[in-house]
Amino acid sequence: MKPYLILTSALALSLAACSQPASEDAAPPAETQAVSADALAAAVANEARPEAARERDAGRKPAEILAFLGLEQGDAAVDVISGGGYWAEILARAVGENGSVTAFEPEQFYDEEAWSALSEREPGIAVERYPFEKFAPGADRFDFAIMNLNYHDVYWESEEYKLPRTDPEQFLAALYATMKPGGVVGVIDHTGKPGDTRKTVDDFHRIDPAVVRADFEKAGFVLEAESDMLANPDDPLDVGVFDPAIRGKTDRFVMKFVKPAG
Repeated sequence: MKPYLILTSALALSLAACSQPASEDAAPPAETQAVSADALAAAVANEARPEAARERDAGRKPAEILAFLGLEQGDAAVDVISGGGYWAEILARAVGENGSVTAFEPEQFYDEEAWSALSEREPGIAVERYPFEKFAPGADRFDFAIMNLNYHDVYWESEEYKLPRTDPEQFLAALYATMKPGGVVGVIDHTGKPGDTRKTVDDFHRIDPAVVRADFEKAGFVLEAESDMLANPDDPLDVGVFDPAIRGKTDRFVMKFVKPAG
């Protein structure tokens, strides 16, 4: 056979091979999948969780919140300013075997006994301690984050807890950096009235939702959705959140922010 015929035949065979349909055994492209309602319910129903945490479930609606925020199987999730690990413990069961959970806990709030007990129940949770005013978690680490009743603390100063004045803009720049493109940040907080934000936080531990939205959008996040599932229209908004008359029943807003993928 002439050389050019050999080359032509080889080229034809190569093109034919390229045009063949993919093998049925070839792995399909990976697709993300939301955690099912049953899996979320099971994570919340985990009987190993402390009774004190389980008592908060009715008011916090953790399964409904995580469904609204779109937690996905295999997510690298983080509980920001974890406060003892309420959300971290639920996330640890919800993200599945391919997921991971980290808890960011400021040194000023760290409770050795509580975290030791949680580590025994859920050894897979990674706890990272840091000075509250020096939040620097690193870049492109997480698919999902939750901040529950604590974003207002970024505006809080306290001699008792050794909290110096913190810059919310710097905090959110660090949070934005640590989220992967397309990452979700869920923010839940006590509703406050408009006015001097630091005074509102100091007096009531509340924050105006408009301030939260403006802060996050300035940092580069996009508000994708809001929910009123934790709303309480009977909350006067000018009572401290630890007041027995309103504790556990405050009007709370829920916001889903996303770091743009592009």
